[in-house]
Amino acid sequence: MYPTSRPRRLRTTAAMRRLVSETTVVARQLVLPVFVKQGATEAIPIPSMPGVVQHTRDSLRKAAAEAAAAGLGGIMLFGVPATRDATGSGGIDPEGVLNTALRDVRAEVGDDIVIMADTCLDEFTDHGHCGLLDATGRVDNDATLTVYAQMAVAQVQAGAHLVGPSGMMDGQVGVIRAALDAAGHPDAGILAYSAKYASAFYGPFRDAVDSQLRGDRLTYQQDPANAREALRETALDLAEGADIVMVKPAMSYLDVLRSVAEITDVPVAAYQVSGEYSMVEAAVARGWLDRRRTVLETLTSIRRAGADLVLTYWAMEAAGWLH
Repeated sequence: MYPTSRPRRLRTTAAMRRLVSETTVVARQLVLPVFVKQGATEAIPIPSMPGVVQHTRDSLRKAAAEAAAAGLGGIMLFGVPATRDATGSGGIDPEGVLNTALRDVRAEVGDDIVIMADTCLDEFTDHGHCGLLDATGRVDNDATLTVYAQMAVAQVQAGAHLVGPSGMMDGQVGVIRAALDAAGHPDAGILAYSAKYASAFYGPFRDAVDSQLRGDRLTYQQDPANAREALRETALDLAEGADIVMVKPAMSYLDVLRSVAEITDVPVAAYQVSGEYSMVEAAVARGWLDRRRTVLETLTSIRRAGADLVLTYWAMEAAGWLH
C-alpha cells in the first residue's frame, strides 16, 4: 500500500518547486572579489582562473559600477603592487595600489554597493607572509597587529565600508576596532576572517596577486583537520567586536560553516575561493559539468549551510542568472 504522504507531490512542476524552495540565492547576498594591478594599462587575464583578470584602475571602476548595477551586495578589493618590501609598506601608503583603488571605487559607486578591502600584508610583502617576520623568520603576531591597525584606518579613509582582516593574527579584530574608533571611524565595519584554513585551494589566488610566498602559513592559518578550533576563533572575534564573521574556504568546510552559523548572532560570510572556482571551470571546459547548474548548486549549498553572504568570482554571472 502506498504511503499517504508523498513528498514528490511538491516536486511536480517548476512553479511548485519554486514555491516550496527552502534556500534562496539572490544577487544582494553575493560579493565579487576583484584584483587591481599597479601600473597595468590593460586588464590582464589570470591563466589559472579563466574569466578573472587583474584590473587596471579604469577597468576596476567599470567593474564596480557594473556590480552595483547588477544589485550585488559588495565588492572586495585586493591590490597587486609593482614593488614589495619586508614590512608591506605599500599596504599603508595612501598612494599604494589598494588605497588608490578604494578611492577610485568609492568615487565611482559611492554607497550604492558595500566596498570591502582585504586588510592583510601578504600582497605587499616581499616574503609573501601575512605579517612582519621576526629575527627567526616567523610571523610576529603583535608587531603585525600594529601594522594592521594602520592599514585598516588607511583603507577606511580611502573609502572602504568594511575592512577584512584575513591574516589570522590573534587579537586582530580588537586592535583594528580600537584603531578605527580612535581615528573617528566608529561606523566602519569589520568583516573578520574568523575561520581561515591553511588550504590547498588558494593556489590560483596566489597567481592572481603575484604572491611571493615560499613555504606555507601553517603556523597561523587553521589546520584543515580542526573544526572546534574554528568555533573558538569565531567566539574570540565576536568578543572583540567583529560585525561579520567568515569561513574560508567554503565548499570543503560546509560543516564548519554550519557550526559557526549556529553560534553567532552577526551575519556569516563564506568565501568560495579560487581553487573551488578553478576546478569547476576546468571541468566545465572539458564538458564534464554543466556550468550554470553547477555554479548555482555550489552557491545554494553554501547558503544552505548557513552563509548570509558569499564571496564568489561568479557573482556577476550568477546575478544575471538569478534575475
